[in-house]
Order: sequence, then C-alpha cells, then structure tokens
Amino acid sequence: IIAVSIIYSAGKNTSKTGGDTKDLVAAAVENVKPVTASDHILGDLNAPVKVVEFSDTECPFCKRFHITMHQIIKDYNGQVAWVYRHFPLDSLHSKARKEATATECAAELGGNEKFWNYIDRLFEITPSNDGLDLSLLLKIASDVGLNRAAFESCLNSGRHATKIESQYQDAVSSGGEGTPYSIVVAKNGQKLLINGAQPYGAVKQIIDVALKIK
Repeated sequence: IIAVSIIYSAGKNTSKTGGDTKDLVAAAVENVKPVTASDHILGDLNAPVKVVEFSDTECPFCKRFHITMHQIIKDYNGQVAWVYRHFPLDSLHSKARKEATATECAAELGGNEKFWNYIDRLFEITPSNDGLDLSLLLKIASDVGLNRAAFESCLNSGRHATKIESQYQDAVSSGGEGTPYSIVVAKNGQKLLINGAQPYGAVKQIIDVALKIK
C-alpha cells in the first residue's frame, strides 16, 4: 500500500498534517527554477501541467519512474509536459554525473530529440547502481545517430559541468533529498510534489488534481 501525499506550495492549502515538516517542504518546492525553452522537455512547453523531474541515471527507482513518465506523456496527449533535470547523487552513484554529461552532449550535438533518444537508451541498458560500463556511453551516442568523435570530445571537455551542478543545486534548494524527486507545476504556477518513484496510478492522481487547478 502506497500512501500519496499531495503538498501545495505558496501557502495555498498547505497540509498541516505532520506539522512543520510539510510546511517546510511546501515552502521549498516554491524555489524550483521556472521552466523555460532551455530545459529538456518532452511535450509542449505551453502544456497546462508540467512535471519537473530531478533524476539520477544510476538510480534504479528513476529507471522505473522513467517508464511511468513516458506512459503519462502518452496518455495525457498534450496536457502534460515532462521536464528533465539532473540530480546525480554522487555519494551513491559515482558514474551518474558522467552520464549526465553524456546526455548534455547528446543535446548539444542533436538537440532536444537526441537528448531524449540518448537518455531513454541509457536508462534501458543500465543495470543501475553504478552498473553501467562507461565505455557504452560512446556506443549509445553512435546508436542514436550522433557523431562519435564530436561526442567524445564534448564528453571529455567538462563544459557542461556548471549546468549539471546548477540543476543539482536547484533540486536541493527545492527540497530534494533523494531521486526521483518531481514537482508538478499547474497552469497558475501552483506546485504539487511527487516524492519518489510513485506508480502510475499515484502520479495520475496528482496530475488530475493539477489539471483542475485554475
């Protein structure tokens, strides 16, 4: 049995159950950086609901949630946009930050489409928990149609480190302590929390609430 907690931000309908902890979480989610065209977005930037997911590519729960979110995007047919941001948990997954860099290189070389092609394939093949052979990062690049030499040069350049760290800090300041950590943004800017790899039904419940917020 999975209990789902829906927490509203900005002091609107903030749950008092559990005392100050939920109040602090509700305040923290308000810190999440606004979604812009520079984000990695699957779906329409102008969709009425956006799910901002902070994720770690070596997290087994993120791997499972990735599948759930693809189903959500398919089923909601333009009403929901999925925003992917990096939250590599270095103390648990030493390879995650390198993999995050690889996805950014895919975006640099092939745009938003190749970012999603790349990260989908990465999640598909990684055993999680630092089980991926990092030599496969180049193979994935070739598999999704990227120039291997240019990709390798990007991967070794370190030029995406600042962006990844900025997204990591965005997650922390928004209340993230583990992955996946997702914030649902309704059309009016109100925010709801999906903490962890909630199953499809639980995610749908929260999104349906967000869609009703005017």
